[in-house]
Amino acid sequence: MELSTDFLIIGSGIAGLSLALKLSRLGKVTVLTKKGRTQTATNLAQGGIACVMSSDDSFELHEFDTLRAGDGLCHEDIVKLIVTQAPERVRELQELGVQFTKSASDPDQLDLGREGGHCRRRIVHAGDFTGQNIQKVLVERVMDNPRIEVLEDYIAVDLITQCKIIRDWSESREKERCLGAYVLEVSTGAVHTFRSLVTILATGGAGKIYLYTSNPDVATGDGIAMAYRAGVRIANLEFVQFHPTCLYHPKAKNFLISEALRGEGARLYDFDGKPFMEKYDPVRKELACRDLVAKAIDRELKRSGKEYVYLDISHRPDDFVKKRFPNIYRTCLNYGFDITKEPIPVVPAAHYMCGGVVTDQFAHTDMTGLFAVGETACTGLHGANRLASNSLLEGLVMAHQAYLKIEQLLMDLKALPKISAPPWESGGAVDLEEGVLISHNWDVIRRLMWDYVGIVRGQKRLGLARKRLIPILEEINQHYWDYILTRDFIELRNLAQVAELIIIAASRRKESRGGHFNLDYPSKDDWRWRKDNIIQRSWNGNCPET
Repeated sequence: MELSTDFLIIGSGIAGLSLALKLSRLGKVTVLTKKGRTQTATNLAQGGIACVMSSDDSFELHEFDTLRAGDGLCHEDIVKLIVTQAPERVRELQELGVQFTKSASDPDQLDLGREGGHCRRRIVHAGDFTGQNIQKVLVERVMDNPRIEVLEDYIAVDLITQCKIIRDWSESREKERCLGAYVLEVSTGAVHTFRSLVTILATGGAGKIYLYTSNPDVATGDGIAMAYRAGVRIANLEFVQFHPTCLYHPKAKNFLISEALRGEGARLYDFDGKPFMEKYDPVRKELACRDLVAKAIDRELKRSGKEYVYLDISHRPDDFVKKRFPNIYRTCLNYGFDITKEPIPVVPAAHYMCGGVVTDQFAHTDMTGLFAVGETACTGLHGANRLASNSLLEGLVMAHQAYLKIEQLLMDLKALPKISAPPWESGGAVDLEEGVLISHNWDVIRRLMWDYVGIVRGQKRLGLARKRLIPILEEINQHYWDYILTRDFIELRNLAQVAELIIIAASRRKESRGGHFNLDYPSKDDWRWRKDNIIQRSWNGNCPET
């Protein structure tokens, strides 16, 4: 079936939904979410939004902290753009109905938290449910809007592009255009042709590539994989940010212990009860940037042979801990840990993709009509390592920037020639009756990436990882033609594709910087590598990289 809309948004997190509300002023908006509309990384975000709000803070200080965390790779113009828009974007959320926590001393002011890497208190939050509160309000506003349609259990298969349809590669890349996407309706198994003037990738990150992650199950790198297959530039995928503190418990699936605990004085201890961050950053200690803290914990675990370290906030008053961190307190209590009286066992876990689909300052990709927002995109804000609580901010600001550009381009896009997209053809594909073909490869990839392409890498491990991934990629490609598509298989295909791109990117960057630490190249090399690491599929689609 062919369906048409003005604006096709793939993903339902903070970036996708805030953009949907704005684009509804210009036309019909269709939001696709491959599971439920609230199953997003936004919904799990505990910390908050970094925003200059106090008299002792400034945009310059926020910019400095962002640049320092990004370790030389941030785009300074993008950092300034996003930081200076923060107060206005936060006010927009408040106008939509988001209730941020107020200051106990002054109810007219917002309470500002502090997290690692920040020199001031500037984290606007709603307790430790910030993302959940934002997601709830955005979903409510979207569902009340008659010009926005939300389709749950619809997963995009691939982008529809002009040159692929007309089979003409004589034009330059700059002439390429996105016409929409092929989309699987999970409940029926039908693959629909979605036509759109503008397509926006807002699919989030790719944390499920790793064995241990704080991400939701939907974070399989779909937008990055689709954009790469369409020939769009991808950048800096080697910079996978590992959050230092996820709860260590066999039944606690990907539960994050917010960095805000360390901002409020929580300390890290080894298995013998000794603090260790002084060895790695004597000044900032637990408030060092995430990449440094994650590497410190990883080193302590390798040294001791233990499986976790401890995070302790029990020295703070009970009432303060329960009020400031109600979700973390209750969840840990359910697993048998009273954080007001005892330390929390924690381990690092894959958390955030600092790289992604390359965009300009308006979230526009290389391809006409294709935008990318949120964690899917690489705007240049994060550089080699994301500063805490800059991600929700980036999603809000870049969604606004995308709206401004789309409004400007809309008449030109409407004037472009109409090109018919062929319906999806399943050919002789049959049902995949043995789910083990998917689950086994999924498990192998996640273990492979954790063991060989984790917090610390080396050229030999990276080479072995790619060598072992190649036959899996070949098998997945064969299954793609032999079997009728399912959501699980589409996710596996995307996950494997992004895993390969991460390995390629990590192998290329022969230095250590930010979230990328290579044992064979332990030093930073500004002369050769103070630049983005670009991967792009060849124009005819035959080569894996250029």
